[in-house]
Amino acid sequence: MNANRALITPPKLSNEKSLKTLIENRTVYNLNHCELNLFETYKSSTLVPLKFNDLVVTSMLRGKKVMHLFDDPGFEYLPGETVMIPSNVEMKIDFPDATKNNPTQCLALAIDQTKINNTLQFLNERYPKEGNDQFWHLNYQNYYFYNNVELATTMNKLIKECMSTSVTKDALADLTLQELLIRIVQTQTIKSIDDGVYSEPNSPINEVLEYIRMNIRENINLKKLSDTACMSTTSFSRLFKRELGISPIEFVINEKLKHAKQLLKNPTIQINEVCYMAGFDDSNYFSRLFKKHEGITPKQYQLLYVN
Repeated sequence: MNANRALITPPKLSNEKSLKTLIENRTVYNLNHCELNLFETYKSSTLVPLKFNDLVVTSMLRGKKVMHLFDDPGFEYLPGETVMIPSNVEMKIDFPDATKNNPTQCLALAIDQTKINNTLQFLNERYPKEGNDQFWHLNYQNYYFYNNVELATTMNKLIKECMSTSVTKDALADLTLQELLIRIVQTQTIKSIDDGVYSEPNSPINEVLEYIRMNIRENINLKKLSDTACMSTTSFSRLFKRELGISPIEFVINEKLKHAKQLLKNPTIQINEVCYMAGFDDSNYFSRLFKKHEGITPKQYQLLYVN
């Protein structure tokens, strides 16, 4: 189950006759400011080294890898997940399940550092963050995250442009690269909130996050959130969407569903109780919303934790 992971549409696999190797067979698409690499592996192998001269954004498309990065423990890497790796950092990769009938496929997008710097400078000048000493930046410690719909959609657009034969593909890819970098920063921000390490001390979003946590069982509306931030609803909505990539109400719903999932780990609790304790008024609506986000009903989710 890939709950909460938005999948990128994988390109077609290479023709068997065109394969140069069964381990990390590489297809490259070069553009002005980025290089799209598609890697396919058809054979089980361990500790395969790989390194790029530029920052690289990698996303799994098919199968499973085990990634070894920095001094951190190895971790499973699955479709719907992205890893961002700084330049000249060597990764080592295991392919425990790869076969000719079950290959892995992964994209690695190497991005020119000048493009990254120019994009972040543009954002800081045109769309400055609230508070002192707060800037748009990539967090290289927050390098592993799940794709949301916005990030996966942008990656799909970029793959399409990179593989295009259009004379305008470089210009369109440049615009999509900017969007991708914005989506990555927003996705990292949401992950830092989920991990409890969000650190923007002067941002009004801090007060809002605390209010949501303290009132998760209540009916939380946009007016109350904007009042908590001491902003108009329009200004607050614009700030929140810019920082996190989703609307305040979408974020509230996600937080309520996360709270519901924690409650559902108790096998004795009733679904109606979970509904109201997570701040939903209608159990049918709650069940439909839960299934839309998680792919299974609340009851099916609860049964996963029954011994």
